[in-house]
Amino acid sequence: MGDYKQFTVQIKQKLGIDLSLYKEAQMKRRLTSLREKRGYENFADYFQALAKDKTLLQEFLDRMTINVSEFYRNPKRWEVLEKKIIPNLLHNRKKVKIWSAACSTGEEPYSVAMLMNEYFPDVEFEIIATDIDEAVISKAKLGIYTEQSLRDLPEIMKNKYFVNKNGVHHIDPAIKKLIQFKRHNLLADPYPKNIDLVLCRNVLIYFTDEAKDYIYHQFSESLGPNGILFVGSTEQIFNADHYRLSLIDTFFYQKNS
Repeated sequence: MGDYKQFTVQIKQKLGIDLSLYKEAQMKRRLTSLREKRGYENFADYFQALAKDKTLLQEFLDRMTINVSEFYRNPKRWEVLEKKIIPNLLHNRKKVKIWSAACSTGEEPYSVAMLMNEYFPDVEFEIIATDIDEAVISKAKLGIYTEQSLRDLPEIMKNKYFVNKNGVHHIDPAIKKLIQFKRHNLLADPYPKNIDLVLCRNVLIYFTDEAKDYIYHQFSESLGPNGILFVGSTEQIFNADHYRLSLIDTFFYQKNS
C-alpha cells in the first residue's frame, strides 16, 4: 500500500473522515504541501505527528476542509431565493426548516437568517448549520468578520445587522441566536429530515463522483415534500431526476412530490 493510501486509512480510523472520497489529485497535493511545510518527509511520519499534536491536527483539518465563504456569495442567486424560492415555499408551510450544510465559518447561514428576518419577519423558521470542522464552527459562533467577507452583502443589512469594532464586523447577537450550529460529516453522519431548504454550495466540487452521488441521494431523502436544494455556481446537477429532483431556477432544485 502506498504512503498516501496508508495515511488515508489511518485518518479514517482516527477521525472517521474518508479521504478516499475526495478527489485524490487535489487532496494529495494540498496535504503534501502542508506536510512538507511542516518538515515531514513522508505521510507515515506526518500521521504520527498528527496523532500527538492537537495544533498540527487542527491545521490538517483546516487544510483538508476548504473554508472559503462570503456573505451573499453570488448575489443574484440570493435575490432569486428572496423573491421566488422562499415565497413559493411559504404557499403551503407555516414554518420553514433550513439546513446550511458544510457551512464553513458561518457566512451562509447568517445570510439566510438576515434574509428571513428582513423580508419574512412574520414567518417562523429554524436554521441548522453544520460543518465537519469544529474549529470553523467555533469561529462561526463568534460572528466576527472582515470587510472582505461582507463585500457582496446588501448595504441595508450590513448597516442594520453589524457593528464595526476596530476594523472588524460583529454580527447582531439576535441573529446569532437564530442558528443552531452542529458538527456533521456529510459522508458519514445521519442527515436531518423534513428540511424545506438545503444550502450546500461550492463544496461538492472537491468530492469524487461516487461521493457526490451519495450526498445528492442523502440530500433528496433529507428534503421534505417539494423541498429545495440550493447548490453552488460550479455544481450543476446534470441528472437531477436520478435524485428525484427538478431544476426550477439556476442552481435551485426542487424535490419531486
